Amino acid sequence: MAAKTRPSSSSSLVLIMSLFLLLLSLIVPSSVLSATLRSDIQALESIIRSVDPSSISPSSYLSTWDFSEDPCEGAGTFLGVMCSFPLENTTSRVIEIDLDDDGYDGFLSDEVGNLTELTVLSLNKNRFRGPVPETVFQLRKLTKLSLAENFFTGDISPEITRLKELKTIDLSKNSIAGEIPPRISALRSLTHLILSNNHLDGRIPALNGLWKLQVLELGNNHLYGMLPKLPPSLRTLSLCFNSLAGRISPLHRLKQLVSLDVSQNRFSGTVGHEILTFPEISRINVSFNQFISIEVIKVTGSRLRMLDAEGNHLQGHLPLNLATYENLKDINLRSNMFSGDIPRIYGKRLENSWRSLYLENNYLSGTLPEEFQKISKQIRGNLSNNCLQCPKNVQICQGTQKPKSQCTNAMLGSLE
Repeated sequence: MAAKTRPSSSSSLVLIMSLFLLLLSLIVPSSVLSATLRSDIQALESIIRSVDPSSISPSSYLSTWDFSEDPCEGAGTFLGVMCSFPLENTTSRVIEIDLDDDGYDGFLSDEVGNLTELTVLSLNKNRFRGPVPETVFQLRKLTKLSLAENFFTGDISPEITRLKELKTIDLSKNSIAGEIPPRISALRSLTHLILSNNHLDGRIPALNGLWKLQVLELGNNHLYGMLPKLPPSLRTLSLCFNSLAGRISPLHRLKQLVSLDVSQNRFSGTVGHEILTFPEISRINVSFNQFISIEVIKVTGSRLRMLDAEGNHLQGHLPLNLATYENLKDINLRSNMFSGDIPRIYGKRLENSWRSLYLENNYLSGTLPEEFQKISKQIRGNLSNNCLQCPKNVQICQGTQKPKSQCTNAMLGSLE
């Protein structure tokens, strides 16, 4: 009869070690056994090392980044970081970094480019400085790049066109210079392109390929030249405070516009009736350009609430048809070359719906419509520096008037 074999000491040791490791996995906190890809953790460590510790307040998001715990596990840790839910036997990945505006002072680490699953990078309203790292353009899954209100410098790298999934680019209120990359139209998913308040120069490239673009804000730069081709999907267009010139007739195609601001440029010619009658338009600012006329046709159902055409060379009589814009509240036509009487219908609109009317620094003459003297509600406005018979008891009759001869000469000049 065969003798029974007894377990060897080595087999017993293996069994004991296996049981020990199983027990350890049950009692040791999961934060020690990292759930997040190690390279993602290292990237987050590098990001916080690139920020001046004295700018991290105790109540800020970055103050919660405690690397004794796993970034993707635990409640209340790593504020501003969002992770993916891993599948079985896979690690978590960092998919969003959205920091608070606590005034962090520092640089954006190159290692941010190792967060290859990142979809959102938002660092708005802080004091990050230096160029945007080229490694950002390795983040092929990025849908939102928002670095507004910092101190970033350098230019917009053409490599940005590699980020095909981008829907939002917001680099506003920085110190970014150079030209807008000509091939930015390759980013076909873009809905928001916000580059205002920088030092960009050159011409605006053709953007009609961005067929999903809804918001384009390029104001307060050093852009020049004519208007480029723009996508008809635009709802907000701001090009103010540049050196753009020529006609604005290319805007006639943008029938979905809600807000238009082309103020403080060198545009000339006519503000066409097509723009004033866009079905959704609410705000139009064409002030401080070189327009000589504005076409105001009779409309019904207009949503226009604000019209600002100050500081142009608009001539002729004040447009009667403004009174047919039933939602219009605020009108600014100061510092132009309008002449003749103020239409009586303006007085009726001030009685009923208009909140402000600025007509100073024109060549208007004659008596005021009697409704101006009956208005009891608070109206903002000014009629000074015309040639009007403006009673002192009328609220918006403030300041002095020109000699009548100036207005007569201006009217004769406009008829020639």
